[in-house]
Amino acid sequence: MADIRPFCMPKWGIEMTEGTVAEWMVKEGEAFTRGQVICLIETDKITNEVEAEFDAVLKRVLVPASDQPQPVGALLGVFTDAAATDAEVDAFVASFKPAETAVAAKAGAEAAPAAAAPAPAPAAAPEPKKIVTNRPISPEALKLAEANGVDIEPIHGSGRGGRITYQDVVQAMRPERALNPVGPAELPAENRAVFASPLAARLAAQYGIDLAALKGTGPRGRISKADVLGAVKPAVPEAAPAPAFGALFVPVANTPTVQPFDKVRKVVARRLTEAKQTIPHFYLRVSARVDELVALRKTANVVMGTKASINDYIVKAVAMALVRHPDVNVQVGADAVHSFPHADVAIAVASPKGLVTPIVRQADRMHIAQIAATTRALIDKAQAGRLSFEDMDGGTFSVSNLGMFGIEEFDAIINPPQGAILAVGGMGRVATETADGDIAFESQIKLSLSVDHRAIDGAAGASFLQTLKALIEAPESLFA
Repeated sequence: MADIRPFCMPKWGIEMTEGTVAEWMVKEGEAFTRGQVICLIETDKITNEVEAEFDAVLKRVLVPASDQPQPVGALLGVFTDAAATDAEVDAFVASFKPAETAVAAKAGAEAAPAAAAPAPAPAAAPEPKKIVTNRPISPEALKLAEANGVDIEPIHGSGRGGRITYQDVVQAMRPERALNPVGPAELPAENRAVFASPLAARLAAQYGIDLAALKGTGPRGRISKADVLGAVKPAVPEAAPAPAFGALFVPVANTPTVQPFDKVRKVVARRLTEAKQTIPHFYLRVSARVDELVALRKTANVVMGTKASINDYIVKAVAMALVRHPDVNVQVGADAVHSFPHADVAIAVASPKGLVTPIVRQADRMHIAQIAATTRALIDKAQAGRLSFEDMDGGTFSVSNLGMFGIEEFDAIINPPQGAILAVGGMGRVATETADGDIAFESQIKLSLSVDHRAIDGAAGASFLQTLKALIEAPESLFA
């Protein structure tokens, strides 16, 4: 009897309800081996590589790569052994019933992925050359590099911690090609060598966009739909000549340019709407003096040899205050409040994929240099579109800082299931009265705490802000 197994939409995290098949890395009817990447699946804000857990054949693809999300547990494909027949697969698909909760396949950015297209084979197989390196590299990527004589030193690893993946080696072997796509939908063969999603390639052909000239913002530099649409130049009407003084004003057409929400923007919009409608927000505001913090940061950066930002110090102060006020360091469930002994502080980051909130885990146990290094790494990954599920899963509190944009004060929307979020404004010089009755100027920042009233009372939020203000105004305590 043939061995037939289902491949379903996996589940990463308790909040994941659906995902999108971004790309199949194995073709229908093609055999694969254990550890090979089968497909790329997009969740709300990240793309996960799904690895094979056993050797088999992708006998049937039931959900092709598209922008249409599929619920967790949906049947995406069928794995079989080589002896399985089409009739057996048809019978299996007809009788399949999805489970209530799909079990997540092991996925991660450091996986050893398969190429989207077969790796270019040399005319004569070179003698494998042993590569000795201290750089992190997957076993399959190392084999491919040794077999084809690829120098791995200039390769930028796209896996976790800079690990070189199989796809990185394939990309390094792939020659650059200049593209001149034409036609409304049919994609020329030359364009298929560019690392782009199928939808992006079709849009590029339709709009006459040269894929080779685009810089991909997707995983491992993959060109996405948003990259192509961003390169489409809207028709700009010629400016009408300035009317003569005193002439009658004649309005012109004010036609909007329509930009549909992409998948990430839709998810962000839905979650923020739900949070604002279902969470009873209330707001607490306070100003904190930061002259001593600014001076201490300047000296500490020189002494420690770091480039810690003011926001890094605020994250540290927030983490220390949360540990002292565990009733604010919480996640809110349907009928329970979960408090935590350590502070996992999420930082709001604007990325090409929209607003993301990677997490500085156990920030209360880190010193400033460690927080600075962690936040810098998370921001870089967010800008490159390489944040993993682990980078954003959970969090007990969020910090959103718009002070660098000149915003004096604002209120932020709580990021569920967290119970509160801190909005940080910019610095401003403020005139204050001294103890002697004189007027002096000091630098202040405005802090606004958005609180979930279901779990946190006003007095608890106020006590937390008092502690936070004291830590910021006496910054030497952050090194205690």
